[in-house]
Amino acid sequence: MILPPQIEATLMLRENINDLIALAAVAEERSFTRAAARLNVSQSALSHTIKGLEARLGLRLLTRTTRSVAPTLEAEDLLATLNPCFEKIEARLKALNEARDQPTGTVRIVAVEYAIESLLWPKLSPVLKRYPSVNVEFVMDYGFTDLAQSQCDAGVRYGDQVSDGMISMRIGPDERMICVGAPEYFAAAGVPETPQALADHRCINLRLSTHGALYAWEFEDAEGNEMKVKVQGQVCFNTVNPVMRAAVDGHGLALIPERLAADHLASGALATCLDAYCPSFPGFHLYYPSRQRPSSAFEVVLEALRERA
Repeated sequence: MILPPQIEATLMLRENINDLIALAAVAEERSFTRAAARLNVSQSALSHTIKGLEARLGLRLLTRTTRSVAPTLEAEDLLATLNPCFEKIEARLKALNEARDQPTGTVRIVAVEYAIESLLWPKLSPVLKRYPSVNVEFVMDYGFTDLAQSQCDAGVRYGDQVSDGMISMRIGPDERMICVGAPEYFAAAGVPETPQALADHRCINLRLSTHGALYAWEFEDAEGNEMKVKVQGQVCFNTVNPVMRAAVDGHGLALIPERLAADHLASGALATCLDAYCPSFPGFHLYYPSRQRPSSAFEVVLEALRERA
């Protein structure tokens, strides 16, 4: 059977690599006895290995005397090329061995801006200081990003939005979307009593990157029935932080996460309305493919993000 040149070259390399390591050991130790002990083989087996290598190369590699062994000029030339490679391999293996106790690698996480700022960064900032070999790349996206297509290791969504076939882990408390406005806006336009009354108010829209549509505001009545309301207004953004900023500035009503608005509610810069129609729902979860084999860096990220009661 005739093998392709690439396969034949690979097999030749595998056949020769151990023999070349043996040659390097004998040349460095200048003794078959010491080299055999170092390689944990018998002296006769080592001698047989060197003779086989010499036969395949058609070169004499060692000069043997009764007292010592020395590499020939051809062997010295060969080892001058090989030894730096062996040293690099040894250094890399040592680094990998040390990395078992020092997590290393890059983790790419896709999430909305609010999740990155309120959960991911506060939890991962201390981890990055503790483990300098762990890198985290945050990808901000409001769409339902495909992890494989975006080359991300994990994503963040609300618990009821995680796709089947994914491993899901809670990383934050339950959330609640609330309708807010500035006191000056309520003083001028009044306070809506029902979601349907939003048709008579200026609202600040959020455009979703998933399909370019405007986010329909979601509410729930006393019986638990879902209500979706499309609102109108002068201003539209594609991330939630500027939506809140516009509400603080009095440009209309906004539907935003309650935790995001906490400081402005406490200071009086914002006030709520339609509270009875704003239920809580499962908070942010980290999700990733079940087939994924976590790296040491990913394990560190998982542990840091895990929500604890």
